[in-house]
Amino acid sequence: MKNQYVADINDYRKYGLLRILSGYGAISTGVCWMLTTPDKRPDGKFLDYLENRNLDKLRPFDPPLFDAMYEIIHGIKQRHVAHVEQSEILPNTSFHSTVIQDAHSDRTSYFNVMANAFCHADLVFFDPDNGLEVESKPKGRRDSCKYLYRDELFRTYTDGHSVLMYQHFCRENRDPFITRIASSISEQTGPNIYSFRTSNVVFFLAAQRDKLDHFAKQAQIVSSKWAGQIETLRHFKD
Repeated sequence: MKNQYVADINDYRKYGLLRILSGYGAISTGVCWMLTTPDKRPDGKFLDYLENRNLDKLRPFDPPLFDAMYEIIHGIKQRHVAHVEQSEILPNTSFHSTVIQDAHSDRTSYFNVMANAFCHADLVFFDPDNGLEVESKPKGRRDSCKYLYRDELFRTYTDGHSVLMYQHFCRENRDPFITRIASSISEQTGPNIYSFRTSNVVFFLAAQRDKLDHFAKQAQIVSSKWAGQIETLRHFKD
């Protein structure tokens, strides 16, 4: 996550998803921003959805959330995760907002602090720039801060948290890509996997067994409330 992405269309869908999965605060959530330093890339400029011509089209998906995003862009006029944290759009949520570094030792400390901060969270959301680790970027290498590594995901899951993570699409057919990533996650966490696909990115949820009923219900709400914006798919059998 970079501050330059705050309140773009992907953010709008992301917080809408988080709000529903948490039951609007019915279960406790920890958001690990995996914040990285800004760059000069044009990512995060997808703000047209906040223009007047789109108010009637996109605001109805989640009016309070839409208004909060609008306020950040047109009221506060500063894009920073702190404004998301202070907006109360994510109730019953704790945040880990430290910038993550590439160095292996720094990364270990980063996740140790996070684990302590989120020890009571039912759901932990990871928001890496790119998504799950790739072979070309082993932990500790330059720009490894943009990825979540499988051992970090597994540790969080085995600590008793359901885990939601952001994943960008790569140059691969999207249907088999989603299936492949879901399968990779299930190898670490077990078979209780959901994917939430948007036009630009996809989110994966590894649900704890004691929260399966909760997430099954909330996933149906996502499909209904965000129809045409977020596509829900179960990747496990009963």
